[in-house]
Amino acid sequence: MKKNILIILTGGTIAMKASGNAGVIPSPEFAQFLGQFPQLNGVANVEVMDYLNVPSPYMTPQMMLDLAKLIDIKIMDYDGVVITHGTDTLEESAFLCDLVLTTRKPVIFTAAMRSGSDVGLDGPRNIIGSVRVACHHDSMDKGVLVVMNDEIHTARDVVKSDTGKVDSFVSMGYGPLGNVDPDAVVYHHSTLYRESVWTDHLDTRVDLIKAVAGMDGKYIQCSVDSGAKAIVIEAFGRGNLPKDILPDLKAAIDRNVLVVITSRTHTGRVLPEYGYDGGGKHLDELGAILAGDMKGIKVRLKLMALFGKYHDADLVRRFFKQS
Repeated sequence: MKKNILIILTGGTIAMKASGNAGVIPSPEFAQFLGQFPQLNGVANVEVMDYLNVPSPYMTPQMMLDLAKLIDIKIMDYDGVVITHGTDTLEESAFLCDLVLTTRKPVIFTAAMRSGSDVGLDGPRNIIGSVRVACHHDSMDKGVLVVMNDEIHTARDVVKSDTGKVDSFVSMGYGPLGNVDPDAVVYHHSTLYRESVWTDHLDTRVDLIKAVAGMDGKYIQCSVDSGAKAIVIEAFGRGNLPKDILPDLKAAIDRNVLVVITSRTHTGRVLPEYGYDGGGKHLDELGAILAGDMKGIKVRLKLMALFGKYHDADLVRRFFKQS
């Protein structure tokens, strides 16, 4: 018996076409195309909801939360939901949905690296693969998944690694959960780590700063003066920073602004390993929080959800450190 799957459209390259000198821009034709897409008929009973048609750089955390709320309501009438999304912020939307969704049913994000005017467009194949994954019984209770280029990834680990290649979406250091083969959806392993922050609100006063050689604390000063509740810093290596940043970092912590340390590297965890001034061990002793292997853009969204739920820095600190 075929499953009932809802496809929610939010825009992005998958819904764009070239338009002369205007370049690649959003097109209204994508929803109509999907409604007449014969290859989907043999996979599932598919309905299409034309929710948004925006370039993904226009997506905001609040729009991502609104999308999650929509999914939680709509999925009650379906066996699974597929969301088409622009690739630039897909990993962020997928991760925020993974944090706040309450459903156990399959929720799949997909996209295209090539527009509808390009030769060898990848969007239709990604959509068919996503619908197949949404129909698969082993996709239950796996959280939000991302299906691109015949691979299945977790929302927590997937990143966009290239500006234009069709195999851009990867889970660096971990690999995909499975593959979409011609004859079957095949899961190779499961994720051992997933968390939820069920909230109806976000507090977006969270900033992200990337460490560079020779930097001082002016960006931390700016964040604190602008009312940031938390600051995420993508530090070097295991979680180390230049010493000139320390006075302003300590001042932020003293004002009860959460400072969370991630790494600007692609893989690996931050650890309290180096004891020199600005090293990960020293930052830990100052009261900064080390974020393990989670990347900065996702730590930022997690903090927005936590502050939206708890409204208290000490509670957020306790939750974050325990998780």
